[in-house]
Amino acid sequence: MLKRFGWLVLAGVAFGYGAQAQDDLIAKGEYVARAANCVACHSLPDAPAFAGGLKMATPLGNIYATNITPDPDSGIGKYTLADFDNAVRKGVAKDGHRLYPAMPYPSYVKMTDEDIKALYEYFMKAVPAAKVPNKPSEIPFPLNIRWPLGVWNTLFVDMTTYKPKADQSAEWNRGAYLVQGPGHCGACHTPRGLFFQEAALDETGSEFLSGAMLDHWLAVNLTQDVNSGLGRWSHDDIKNSLKTGVTPFGSAVGTMVEVVNNSTQFLTDADLSAMATYLKSLAPAKEKNEKAWTYANATTEALQKRDLSARGAKVYFQQCRSCHADDGKGYGQYMPPMAGNPGALETDPSTYINLVLNGSLRLVVNGAPDGYRMPPFRAVLSDQDIADVVTFIRGGWGNNSPAVTSAQVAEVRKATDYATDKVVVLKMK
Repeated sequence: MLKRFGWLVLAGVAFGYGAQAQDDLIAKGEYVARAANCVACHSLPDAPAFAGGLKMATPLGNIYATNITPDPDSGIGKYTLADFDNAVRKGVAKDGHRLYPAMPYPSYVKMTDEDIKALYEYFMKAVPAAKVPNKPSEIPFPLNIRWPLGVWNTLFVDMTTYKPKADQSAEWNRGAYLVQGPGHCGACHTPRGLFFQEAALDETGSEFLSGAMLDHWLAVNLTQDVNSGLGRWSHDDIKNSLKTGVTPFGSAVGTMVEVVNNSTQFLTDADLSAMATYLKSLAPAKEKNEKAWTYANATTEALQKRDLSARGAKVYFQQCRSCHADDGKGYGQYMPPMAGNPGALETDPSTYINLVLNGSLRLVVNGAPDGYRMPPFRAVLSDQDIADVVTFIRGGWGNNSPAVTSAQVAEVRKATDYATDKVVVLKMK
């Protein structure tokens, strides 16, 4: 009897450890899902989490993010771990068809076996199944033939996991892994080549993370370029921007808002610090021997004297100064500065045009929505008005960036719409 009781105790302890190990694996998978920001592409407002449906424009036509809940019919419920791995890291679905690289498998391929297994356990055991059918792509024949993607992968994707560099610190390697792998920062922030491939996949390429256009937003330069990049940012500035979406130089806009809302704010301080360490190590990509931006007071003095003779000054005075101030420095974490903002120092004005036209998505940090969201002026200002005020901002306070034309504004107006008031902010726990 005592022997049987002893075996029962041991079995109970083993079961307890097994259950705890399973819980730990699922928790790790949830963290990996945060780091990989699966929410942003595979979830829509007022719809089941991870049920897909997001429309994504590509040069070939529109595609839709798929259902990745464990529903056996419309989701990934019938996927084995090997099937899941093939889809995430190799871009091949269970039925053998190849995924378009809008699914960032060229980055996810760098993820470790352990992270992939944890991610699989999370989706299979913790995500509610949702029977939401997938939408077919809108890419016409013959452009919708997918076998050439295999050739594309051979030419442009390094199908190996991340290999730590022995001459770098553990923190640097962790940051490189997060940025290059699950964070897939290069998918947005690295320019694309002739065949829509990322021009570089890591820091060994000079164009890696040097900034790229995405749906008329500029995914900003993350190298150490002193003006348009992060050269003036401290380690903590970068870390805080990932945690809160706000820095002394500006705030997150465009799709970066979704990254902060559902991904980076949930990472540990150690991981955010590692990412900042890695980004601070990147050599400048575009600005060779340029002097750092310095503040010029002439714009402020003119506005304070109510001298509105400069192009766009009247529109700025009427519509912008209450939030961004006469001196262009904004109001701390609430209203971002225009003076010295990296977006204002970029050659391409698309982000500022888009912001003025359509406003910005709402940052939601620690469950609290940003109370000072950038409003849209699409219905208030003409193309010429917007060209004038963006020119004023990009030329003022020492920014000295090129002027903007009404034709540039018209192009963005035609291709875009109001930033939605509804944002997806998923509580995973």
